[in-house]
Amino acid sequence: MGNSEHIVKSFDSELQRLYGEIQRMGEIAIAQLDAAVDVLQRRDSDAARRVVANDDAIDALEHEVSNDVLRLLALRQPMARDLREVYAALRISSDIERIGDYAANVAKRSMVLNQGAPVSLAHGLPILAKLANSLVKESLHAYANRDADAAKAVRDRDAELDMQYTALFRELLTYMAEDPKQITPCTHLLFMAKNIERIGDHATNIAENTWFLVHGETLTEGRDKRDLTSQ
Repeated sequence: MGNSEHIVKSFDSELQRLYGEIQRMGEIAIAQLDAAVDVLQRRDSDAARRVVANDDAIDALEHEVSNDVLRLLALRQPMARDLREVYAALRISSDIERIGDYAANVAKRSMVLNQGAPVSLAHGLPILAKLANSLVKESLHAYANRDADAAKAVRDRDAELDMQYTALFRELLTYMAEDPKQITPCTHLLFMAKNIERIGDHATNIAENTWFLVHGETLTEGRDKRDLTSQ
């Protein structure tokens, strides 16, 4: 085997290792959001602490991805498609790390909520989280399969999450206006809902990076944003 052929083989095996790390990151992040919502519904602060502690695993994998990207760039100065692979891996791992952070934040706030009486409107969060997690799963599936059309479909579905978030936001504000005692717990729920809405935005980023990876260009048509909470 010639030296250049050896470098190509090394580069390809390093890329495969990178994909494996990103897949593991994604699996943990998805499980983290599911767990955060589960502990919220069960009002289990001990389990919530475990969700927060588990975020370290995602952070450690993102660090590995960053190191692997540096090694890949040193191994071979990649051109065109290979460079897009490395760039997309770096961007997507960063988005997954943020998704993990938001899931951990939901778990942290659930511990504070557990110190007071249950809030009836907490039921809206699991519905929101289920949709956000489906967007994360679909975006990672599109990336794994290099499926640009599936990635675009994820991006287009983010408006659905925005609409659900806006409806929950308005419901919480109404509840707070009617009963001032609910202002503190509902404020925590508002922050948790915003964290989940942001997870959808990062799923969209993953989808857009997948489109760029496949086509070598950014998706130019505007995103349909339905987060109307600032209006």
